[in-house]
Amino acid sequence: MRRTTGAAPRRAPSPCPQPAWTPVPRNAQEVDTTAARRARPHAWLPAVAWLIDAALHPRATATTLAVARDLAARMDYRLGFVLYDLEGTAARCGVSTATVKRHVRVLRELGALVWRRHGTKRNLRVAGRTYTATATIYAATVPAAYDDAMGHRLDGAGYRARVAGVTDEGRALAVKAAARPRPQPVDSGRRRTRGCGGPAPHSFGRHHDVPVLDPDGRFNYTSRVRAPHARAAVRRRPVSARGPSHRRPVQVARDIAVARQVRPLVGWVQPEGLRRLAFALRPLIDRGLEAHDIAAELLGMAVTWRPGRPAAYIAAALARDRAAPPEDEPRADPASHQEWQRWLNSRRTDTPARTDDDRRHARLYAWDRWYEVAAHYTDDPDDALDLYGARLCGYAVSRAARATGSSA
Repeated sequence: MRRTTGAAPRRAPSPCPQPAWTPVPRNAQEVDTTAARRARPHAWLPAVAWLIDAALHPRATATTLAVARDLAARMDYRLGFVLYDLEGTAARCGVSTATVKRHVRVLRELGALVWRRHGTKRNLRVAGRTYTATATIYAATVPAAYDDAMGHRLDGAGYRARVAGVTDEGRALAVKAAARPRPQPVDSGRRRTRGCGGPAPHSFGRHHDVPVLDPDGRFNYTSRVRAPHARAAVRRRPVSARGPSHRRPVQVARDIAVARQVRPLVGWVQPEGLRRLAFALRPLIDRGLEAHDIAAELLGMAVTWRPGRPAAYIAAALARDRAAPPEDEPRADPASHQEWQRWLNSRRTDTPARTDDDRRHARLYAWDRWYEVAAHYTDDPDDALDLYGARLCGYAVSRAARATGSSA
């Protein structure tokens, strides 16, 4: 084959400034196979800027950083996922689609991007559109070269790894970066609102006056700044007089853990948030009850209906039980009394056959006389279930158990 004369010699690729660094192979540019850790956009963009400034890749330029900034602006804040949007990225960056493809490949070879899902030409058959292809989704990652340079200590490996600490060198770098002077914005007074003669006033934010659950006369969330006399009063108050809102962080964490175990066990409590539920359950937790015991207490509180605000209902029910005098609750089991047993035996012999009207009447009007239902259930469970039904018997037994526990 004859060589063409006058042809320009082919340009040799520029060597990598760091021979020890090699591009990430294509089979390691997936979420399942990558060695880089996942990142959020606020931490990913500085890492990309460092990788480009370190000149690890010979084709990484300012255009690569511009493409990365466009991806970071559209990236999911929590997961770090972003749609490729090839044509839109090219239009926003002012480059061609081939340039965007080339610099996205540079980001993948640097270890800063991995495939979350590959796009295809297959039509998704979306209603109202003639053709819709499957979009490509990328995930933001941070390679090990950046973590080694910053002195990060990682917990785990691969995409699920996370930063667990820093080395002494990394701490020194962080202190040095924090000590650098940052340029302060200068107010020259030349900025004007369009269409107005002078500067516009500050816009006030929206305020929502939402009442906070306050079952014991205290608020769960207090302001950071207190009046001097209020702070002095808190110091003078003894520790024993402090209510359930004054708890240590370890106790609050334990309350939330107990609430997390209780919430799946009680149906009408599940719409409530963990923090509000934990705050409402503090009197039961302070009594030393476990998660299943607390769930049994809650099941007896609302048998036939579902409260709209479960935490407020629990707090009100517990406050009502604390305010009730102990004399109102039965202290002894009526079934152990001889006269009561004699009356029950005579009632069984003299009472005619039970009808459906008797059952309906008992199940409708015996809720206030739950102690009679509990005694009847203790004496003859089958007869009590036939007369009152399973729901009323369960309510009566739970109330009796709670009354016995409070009196003990």
